[in-house]
Amino acid sequence: MEESKIVRALAGVQDPNTGTDIITANMVLHLKVDAPNVSFTLQLPKLDNDYKQQLNFACQEAILGIYPEANVHVHMQNPSSAAPASAPNGAPGGPQKANPLPHVRNIIAVASGKGGVGKSTVAVNLALALQEIGGAVGLLDADVYGPSAPTMLGLVGQKPKVEKVYGKPKIKPLFAYGMPVMSTGFVVEPEQAVVLRGPRLSGIIKQFLEECIWPPLDYLIIDLPPGTGDVQLSLVQTVPVTGAVLVTTPQDVALADAVKAMNMFFLPDVQVPVLGVVENMSWFTPRELPDNKYYLFGKDGGKTLAKKSNSMLLGQVPLIEGIREGGDDGKPAFLDRDDEMVREVWLKVAKNVARQTALRNEMMEQTPIVQIKS
Repeated sequence: MEESKIVRALAGVQDPNTGTDIITANMVLHLKVDAPNVSFTLQLPKLDNDYKQQLNFACQEAILGIYPEANVHVHMQNPSSAAPASAPNGAPGGPQKANPLPHVRNIIAVASGKGGVGKSTVAVNLALALQEIGGAVGLLDADVYGPSAPTMLGLVGQKPKVEKVYGKPKIKPLFAYGMPVMSTGFVVEPEQAVVLRGPRLSGIIKQFLEECIWPPLDYLIIDLPPGTGDVQLSLVQTVPVTGAVLVTTPQDVALADAVKAMNMFFLPDVQVPVLGVVENMSWFTPRELPDNKYYLFGKDGGKTLAKKSNSMLLGQVPLIEGIREGGDDGKPAFLDRDDEMVREVWLKVAKNVARQTALRNEMMEQTPIVQIKS
């Protein structure tokens, strides 16, 4: 019996929750081959009977398909099932909810206190720039009231497909520029008014996180709606958010609202680290005068917010016509190879986000999924 053949066979077994194979998702531990015995541990996000039976049967079938004489022993464990004496980040103790996206290494929320500051522009270009520097990146447009991703990525009118995984329907994200993307804008008409209350909002966010076939990712960028409402709370109650990127413009009115968004992440029951601040519309630079800077909205709002959040200024994005044009045309400004100045702006932001994320992961435990008690 060859261990490599067994690994390849198990790579054909999909996790019913995510649609990702169990080898890629790092769910197979302690594989031991001692013919005719094959034993290993499956690390599962949850231990309900249907889920365990589906995976046990699929693993047995895969191995017996190449080695019919094998005695296959599958042990199943959930590392989150034990109650810790004290949870990280000051969260309340007790069993932690299972992570529905164990194959996504970092979940980064892009947030702002108010609309109109260019949060979606930052989220889209940041995601593409992270992909450029070597990350496997996905984008979830969670702004249910004003989804921008379909327009900004040239996906208007396209609809995601549904695929059955072990008999359960799963949503397949669309792809733009090699990046998986999911948005409310794919499932409602562009001019349709979205009128939803808390439970429905929560259901949509949970569905996009738990019932989409997200591939293994280094970063899942989540474009949140402005403010501090139900979508933000639903997000931190569904997945462990690695950190937040705050977006503001320099003027005081934007900064005041951004501080509220910052304070939401610092709530005792939430405790999501702020990775840094992106200051958008920092100055106006005419295309014909690339060396000129006109501070239309004031100065240093991003630096002030970075100090308040004990983080860093990840980058300053100038008010350039090409950035607006790229978002409207479905080809984000970062992808314009002829505009090195704009590309350098976004690459700086992406490199700083990648570095801050790595430092955060080295120095802190994974953010627990929030369990807010009413």
